[in-house]
Amino acid sequence: MARRRRRAKLPQDPVLVTIESVSHDGKGVCHIDDTTVFIDGALEGEELTFIYTNKRKNVAEGKVHEILKPSPLRVEPECPHFSICGGCSLQHLAADQQIILKQRVMLENLKRIGKAEPQSILEPLSGPHWGYRRKARLGVRFVVKKDKMLVGFREKHSNFLAELETCKVLHPDVGLHLRDLSDLILSLSIYNQIPQIEVAYGDDQGAFIIRHLEAFNDEDLIKISAYAEKMALHIYLQPKGPDSITRLYPPEDDAEDTFKPLSYSLPAYDIVNEFRPTDFTQVNMEINRKMIDLALSLLSPKAEDKVLDLFCGLGNFTLPLARQVTHVTGVEGSSELVVRAKENALKNGITNTDYHAADLFKDFSGMKWAQQKYDCILLDPARSGAKEIIEYLPKFGAHTVVYVSCNPSTLARDTEIMVHNNGYTLVKAGVMDMFPHTAHVESIALFVNHSYK
Repeated sequence: MARRRRRAKLPQDPVLVTIESVSHDGKGVCHIDDTTVFIDGALEGEELTFIYTNKRKNVAEGKVHEILKPSPLRVEPECPHFSICGGCSLQHLAADQQIILKQRVMLENLKRIGKAEPQSILEPLSGPHWGYRRKARLGVRFVVKKDKMLVGFREKHSNFLAELETCKVLHPDVGLHLRDLSDLILSLSIYNQIPQIEVAYGDDQGAFIIRHLEAFNDEDLIKISAYAEKMALHIYLQPKGPDSITRLYPPEDDAEDTFKPLSYSLPAYDIVNEFRPTDFTQVNMEINRKMIDLALSLLSPKAEDKVLDLFCGLGNFTLPLARQVTHVTGVEGSSELVVRAKENALKNGITNTDYHAADLFKDFSGMKWAQQKYDCILLDPARSGAKEIIEYLPKFGAHTVVYVSCNPSTLARDTEIMVHNNGYTLVKAGVMDMFPHTAHVESIALFVNHSYK
């Protein structure tokens, strides 16, 4: 039987260093001999002592012990839980500097991985820094040793839940009421059988999906419904997989006109998009509205253009585009979101769109939409990027492509294909502060190929 290798004992004494730079995930970087050290809570230029939390051959991690010479960009975190909660990583960096850091991360990725630099850099898009987060998955756990019900995010670098009283980045209707929510759950008969709650908010309505491993009793359901009524929430229950989700409050047999659906508006385009709490929507609505304006401005479609919207979701970009051009074709991997996109088009009186469900990571070349030509293309893929569709892109003959990305490394990878294989020029690129106080980088890039008319 093989012996388990013992982990090397970490040095216990604080180590003095000067921080050389900040990594893409907001950690201070320095070097000790041949080891690169990433230090939580450290900023570029700071002189400090740190304590090791992990150490491998050439890489180590640590946390700040004492700051001897602080950066002028350092600020006092507004959240009292910042030092322990893993939901945010950049609250100690001034908000206007966070977006500069994210821009640097995007540009470094484009240059190093994509082997390309934009001809011009877009002004960063910023919005609210607090109370912006409309969607979240909250962990739930009763901790016997603390005799407390915890609801919120995990601790930094841990599977344990952080002990939170409030969360300043969440929508205030949930972020300021975590203790009330904890008290509700603790009062239920199966309080220790509820692992998570999904949160979704529209402009005027919020919804919770409560995941539960055992059945609630009648008294539990009365308590949950009373809380939902008090907080003006929709409550859904999920005993098993996603297909098991059912609405508890308002009751399913309520008249439909008493049930106000989740929705968000795009006033500039006279559009209201309805969605379900399980649907993908952007977490930051103010940035989403600015992002749509920017994407359409970059795409600059003519009235007679045909536009292809890839990874179209429930029509976030498709419907605003349809207000400006002859026709928009939306393609999405989720058949449920395709249904929602069609419903939203109908409810908004938009008739110049068509939608298709297709796995854009597999061979879609035989589909009718994939055999057509388009003037412009907009794509907004998940974190894994869009390598397969990017390689196919020249067949569409589009002169302009706008790429919205939530991962700078996959944007850079796909940029290399666009520029060096597909003949497009990276004209502009910029970042959007979709997730303030986190290391998440949302970006947008404009590609143009003048050989296509």
